[in-house]
Amino acid sequence: MQHFENIKHNHSSTRRRLGGTVGSVILAGAGCGDPELITVKAAKYLQEADVILTDRLVSDEILKAYANPVAEIVYVGKQNNAAASMPQQTINELLAHYALQGKLVVRLKGGDIAFFSNVLDELETLVLNNIPYEIIPGITAASGASAYAGIPLTARGYATSVRFLTYYKTDIVSDTHWKELAATNDTLVFYMSSDTLETVVKNLIVNNISEEKLLAVIEQATTPVQTVTTSSLYKYNENIKGKQFASPTLVIIGKVVALHKQFAWLKTNEPTNKLYFKPIT
Repeated sequence: MQHFENIKHNHSSTRRRLGGTVGSVILAGAGCGDPELITVKAAKYLQEADVILTDRLVSDEILKAYANPVAEIVYVGKQNNAAASMPQQTINELLAHYALQGKLVVRLKGGDIAFFSNVLDELETLVLNNIPYEIIPGITAASGASAYAGIPLTARGYATSVRFLTYYKTDIVSDTHWKELAATNDTLVFYMSSDTLETVVKNLIVNNISEEKLLAVIEQATTPVQTVTTSSLYKYNENIKGKQFASPTLVIIGKVVALHKQFAWLKTNEPTNKLYFKPIT
């Protein structure tokens, strides 16, 4: 408890030192679903925030448990190319708008703050407007999904390295890169790639990926409706093709996927239409 009190005191001191009319922005990761995966530091800032700009992939339970009851909560979620998604430029403008009023703003992102996010745009906005900021990391989807599925991303005899990728557009990975990805012994983790999964599998098979490497599709990781589907890549058409995945979905490819059967500790749910995170409307 004393440690928590010290954290709160230090944060308050930081706000006092800023002075003037400029506030500050805390760029914080909320973790990847399970509300208990948020860091103590992020939770403390939420308790002090004047304004919270929150993503779609942030558990409602986090805001209920930790948000300052008088804080203004602004929902700035994105979802693929959904028309109702908040434009990044608008988010940038909101950060500057509130901070320049002297407020403590928490920009709360799902997972980690810097994994496949638009944090660079937000950092540039803060620097341009001379707004003080702090970056607080969070548990990214790759760490959460693999842990809750019992799949170590690296393991002796299976993989010594891991790569984080995304393939939401079919022109962002070259033919040469596919050949190299198929040949590597690294574990491959694909974010935001459920809609293009068939193409991912096809490109790896065309480049003769080893049959020892398996596929895991983890839907809504670390939540009560987490679902894990595993398959040989070469049996993708038989086992997975045509399946619609709930958002968010993470894909793991590699020899380590074989460990899921032995070490899965969280009950694997049957596919369900229940969504843990509300879609953008």
